[in-house]
Amino acid sequence: MRLASRWITPGLTRCLAGVSVAVLIGLVVEGAVGAPDAFAQDTTADTAPEVTLPRELLSIGTRAGGRYRFTVEVATTMAQQARGLMFRRTLATDAGMLFVEQFPRTMTMWMENTLIPLDMLFIDRQGQIVNIAERATPLSQDTIPSAGPVIAVLELNGGTAARLGIRAGDHVVTPSLAATTAR
Repeated sequence: MRLASRWITPGLTRCLAGVSVAVLIGLVVEGAVGAPDAFAQDTTADTAPEVTLPRELLSIGTRAGGRYRFTVEVATTMAQQARGLMFRRTLATDAGMLFVEQFPRTMTMWMENTLIPLDMLFIDRQGQIVNIAERATPLSQDTIPSAGPVIAVLELNGGTAARLGIRAGDHVVTPSLAATTAR
């Protein structure tokens, strides 16, 4: 899942991808890439090795009294957030990805190049879930916004929020969110 913004739109992404392909073709034609064996290795984004992100434990406490624990990867840089969960075919039931911003803002996500359905939990600075986008459609370029200013988005397997009874107003605790409240 990629973090969308006002500046990076699906159309711009396609345009930049086209420019990258044109540059690569130009390098091959000019001989800068090397022998035809250069095509033997697929270097497209969908086969690029996944970057190892920092992991941390995260818990969600529901107003109904449930407490659920997940091990999440934390995406804080633009590059990590741009890649997100794209091209992954599976996600463990107790895993997820946390996108953390420095300051609260309306966040917008989309599912381009994301192969699995996801629940997106939009979280404010105090750790409260503001809204949940359930079962986001894989490969969709539709934008999915937060309902207000948030500091983070937690992505879980699609259907997890409904299965566990997680709702807006429930509380998320994790070291990355604790660090944002200290600012």
